Amino acid sequence: MNSALRRRIGPAVSTIGRLTRRSDFLAAANGRRFHNERLSAQGLLRDPASAPDAPFGLRVGFTITKRVGHATERNRIRRRLRAALKASAETLPDLAADVVLVARRPALHAPFDLLIDDLRRAVGMVTKPPKPGDSRPSSGSAPRRGRGRGQAVLKPAGASAAAPVSASGVADAAATGSGLGRARAPASPSNACDGPTDG
Repeated sequence: MNSALRRRIGPAVSTIGRLTRRSDFLAAANGRRFHNERLSAQGLLRDPASAPDAPFGLRVGFTITKRVGHATERNRIRRRLRAALKASAETLPDLAADVVLVARRPALHAPFDLLIDDLRRAVGMVTKPPKPGDSRPSSGSAPRRGRGRGQAVLKPAGASAAAPVSASGVADAAATGSGLGRARAPASPSNACDGPTDG
């Protein structure tokens, strides 16, 4: 049965494995990225020296979120991506890498040749070996980018730990109790009515 299955799929596809564990998907999210309107790809080169028992070759995982559509549409996109992967298996790089393909809704109705071309470009981009002078790590924990992960605001040397710091980096004089600094702004007018209302 194994030889019959191999004949049907083809020898080149047998080098492409599947990502099944959540930790593998999360690790690939720290690697290189490729985006277009039909799919996004995240890829990470594996270091064979760090894990000698890890499988060699390309491993691919698919992610299709519920935002893409209902279950039958998501399954159809997944089948189309698997078929595109089989069709382009001979031209994909044979590297020890993990690639996650995140499908988008336009992948449902895109021409199949375009989907194959997108898959080839995406896998090629995210599995590109790093340049010799590149300081970015090819595997491991890379710094995360995004909202809320920027640099912390540094307080001036004279400010106490409890003193709030304004956007300009100056400690608020009223909160520190020093009395020096900017004058306080006048209180905002109350929302009281100036006269009788009709109702």
